Amino acid sequence: MSANPPSHANSPAHEGGAAAPASSPTFSPLYQQIKGLITQSLESGEWKPGDMIPSEVELAARYKVSQGTVRKAIDELAAENLLVRRQGKGTFVATHSEDRAQFRFLRLLADDGAEHPHVSRLLECRRLRAAAEIARQLDLKPADPVVLVRRLLQFDGETTVLDEIWLPGGVFRGLTLERLSGYKGPLYAMFETEFGTRMIRASEKIRAVAAEPAVAELLGVPSGFPLLSVERVSYTYGDRPVEVRRGWYVTTGYYYQNDLS
Repeated sequence: MSANPPSHANSPAHEGGAAAPASSPTFSPLYQQIKGLITQSLESGEWKPGDMIPSEVELAARYKVSQGTVRKAIDELAAENLLVRRQGKGTFVATHSEDRAQFRFLRLLADDGAEHPHVSRLLECRRLRAAAEIARQLDLKPADPVVLVRRLLQFDGETTVLDEIWLPGGVFRGLTLERLSGYKGPLYAMFETEFGTRMIRASEKIRAVAAEPAVAELLGVPSGFPLLSVERVSYTYGDRPVEVRRGWYVTTGYYYQNDLS
C-alpha cells in the first residue's frame, strides 16, 4: 500500500502552516479535509470493502498531519459506518456482509426487540424504462434504463414485507433474476461485491396506508389491512442516489425502529 502523499492540489493545509481564514467559503477543519481525502480513496476503490486501511501513523505521514487529526477523521468515518475499528487488528473498510450490518437498513424488529432472521422470496427482476418520478429520484433522465426487483421477506415463516426496488440500469447492468437467486447473502452485500456500489446512507418517508388488493394478496392480508409504507432513497459516495425502494410492512407483532442521533 503506497504511503506517498497526494498531489499538492489534493493535500490539506499543513498543521504548522497558515490555514485558510474562517471567512473563506472553502474553509473546513483540517480533520474534515483528511476525512474527505480518505473518503476519496474509499470511493476510488483504493481500499475495498473488507480491506484494512493504513495505520494512523502511515496516514499521518501520507497527508503530512498529526496522528490525532487522522484519528478524529477516522472516528467520524467509523461513526458513519464507512470504517470499522477492530481492537488489536486495525481499521477496516466496512462491508454489508458483516453481521453488524445486517440490520442497519432493515429496521423491522419483533415486539420482543429481537432481530429475527428473514428469508427473501424473489418475485421478479426485469429491465424497463424509468418512469418520470423514479428517474427524478435516481437523478436519471425519463425513460433511462432501470432494473426493477420485487421480493417478499418472510420472518419466522410469515410474509411480512413486500419490496419494490428500483436501480439505475447502467450501474446494475447484468443483474438478473438468476443471478439474484444464486447469491447467498444480503442484497446490499451483492450490490457492493458484484457491482461495486456501496450504500452508505438512506433517506426514508414513512406513512400508514391501507393495503391495496394486489399488495394485500401478496402479503396474505385482507384488502384495506393497515400497513406501514416505507419509501427509501439510498445513496453511495458523493451523495449519488443508486436505489429507490418502496416497501409495505405488516407490523402485527413487529415495529419499525429508527435511531436518531
